[in-house]
Amino acid sequence: MAEGLRERKKRQTRQHISDVATGLFLERGFDAVTVAEIAEAADVSVNTVYNYFAAKEDLYLDRMDGVVDRMSRWVRGRRAGESAAEAVVRELRSEVEAVSPRVGLMDGYEKFMKVIREAPTLRARLFGLQQAVLEDLETTLRAEAGAADGDPMPTLVAGQLAWLHQTVMGVIGRRMVDGGKPAEVSREVLVLIDEMEDLLSEKVLNYAVRTG
Repeated sequence: MAEGLRERKKRQTRQHISDVATGLFLERGFDAVTVAEIAEAADVSVNTVYNYFAAKEDLYLDRMDGVVDRMSRWVRGRRAGESAAEAVVRELRSEVEAVSPRVGLMDGYEKFMKVIREAPTLRARLFGLQQAVLEDLETTLRAEAGAADGDPMPTLVAGQLAWLHQTVMGVIGRRMVDGGKPAEVSREVLVLIDEMEDLLSEKVLNYAVRTG
């Protein structure tokens, strides 16, 4: 269904507020900027800001929502004969090889990460997002494998795949902050993914193979 005028205006307003806030955070740091200053710079009221964003942290991490179910989408879209782990490794390797901004391989990402590093509440929110990724993936694995409620394997496999994903994203973030260029960081991380894949057990690598 086509987006209506009201929905489009709401989306544009939300995006405008987020863009203004992000610019201020990058310029001055997260803790140094107030919601009132964001509202003034965006030419809206403080109440309008909170109508679109429940908390100040959401203004900076609003684009992270799509990350929560990313690995679950990879698992659900795995190929015939491919396991959940193989699908996650393949998709992650593809993103890194393509030097994709979706995994932080872009100019300016170091500035984004520096703001997070300097703000304890943003780091806490990022940890919360990581936990949400883990829980979402476990639920997906349990459904895809047809596992019983008491079966620990979906929990264990989700933990292994979340570790792989978080490690890759963490290394990219650190290397970019340290001055790495997207292409060179991509090459380094591709080697890391190969090494991490070798550490996964056969049980993990052969879990939830798509038969159809």
